[in-house]
Amino acid sequence: MKSMEEMIQAAQAAAQTIQKQMEDAQGRLDQIEVEGVAGGGLVKIKASAKGRVIGVAIDDSLMDKAEKGILEDLVAAAFNDCRQRADAAAAEEMQKVQMAAGIPPGFKLPF
Repeated sequence: MKSMEEMIQAAQAAAQTIQKQMEDAQGRLDQIEVEGVAGGGLVKIKASAKGRVIGVAIDDSLMDKAEKGILEDLVAAAFNDCRQRADAAAAEEMQKVQMAAGIPPGFKLPF
């Protein structure tokens, strides 16, 4: 049977391992790219799973002053779509880390 000190050391080592894995996963999130679209693909926004916007593409057909309001709405919709996809990618990456660390599904970490 392990002593209390050995069990505490093992728990601390496990916590450090999990923290390192979470930090590594956070770094990978900036490498995962997602794309949000709106208006049937007329507006596209590419971002990292961490939420950093990488690029915006707007179809030339929307470059009309009379369509300014529609364009603004489509950019907002594409950004929101992209953000939702980024959140899903981030959740998937964090779930991989939790599973590798033996943390039960659905357990919320404080990070």
